[in-house]
Amino acid sequence: MKILLAEDDPNLGMLLQEYLTVKGYKTDLAKDGNEGLDKFMSGTYEMCILDVMMPKKDGFALAKEIRMKNPDVPIIFLTAKAMKEDTLQGFRAGADDYMTKPFEMEELIMRMQAIMRRIDKTETEVAPSKEVAVGEYTFDTQTQTLVYPGEDSVKLTTKEAGLLELFSQNKNKPVSRSFALKLIWGDDTYFNARSMDVYITKLRKHLKKDDSIKILNLHGEGFKLIC
Repeated sequence: MKILLAEDDPNLGMLLQEYLTVKGYKTDLAKDGNEGLDKFMSGTYEMCILDVMMPKKDGFALAKEIRMKNPDVPIIFLTAKAMKEDTLQGFRAGADDYMTKPFEMEELIMRMQAIMRRIDKTETEVAPSKEVAVGEYTFDTQTQTLVYPGEDSVKLTTKEAGLLELFSQNKNKPVSRSFALKLIWGDDTYFNARSMDVYITKLRKHLKKDDSIKILNLHGEGFKLIC
């Protein structure tokens, strides 16, 4: 697996690059956000590990530009900040995980492996699926695209597609928050729950052209797709 590592601390950057390389991950190191974007645009990466506080372009801005080219590549943020608002901003920017410095390098490897297992699981489950009607939309679970009549298709992220497939399989029925988190994120931790809320907000925007479609919050229970 090829990794893009963007870290402006030269000591930590080199240490992480060497450690990941020893663990079998081909790792390119960028020393600021602009260099990170240049490398990503000219290469092919299976995962990005981005420091939040970098010169020229911070990790959040870099992640947004990365997502414009590839909405599905997993992103882990590294930061010295521990405020909840920073964590939520990271998930809004498209983070799959978030680690606060200092951290154990073995934990980073474990989190990387957990993300890849979730992606592999989702791809395995989605592959044999087919087109699903969601109100006036057509949702292709294999290509992860959503089409409204007369308009271009929208490419969903892996997590958006996973959530929509789960909801569409349970139309007009409650889906528990804990079940959705464990199925798609692999764990129902607080931070994963906040991340899921962000993705559900994005799904509502994707589905807004059909007024009959609603994703309801069920207090203390979970969600329900009405269509």
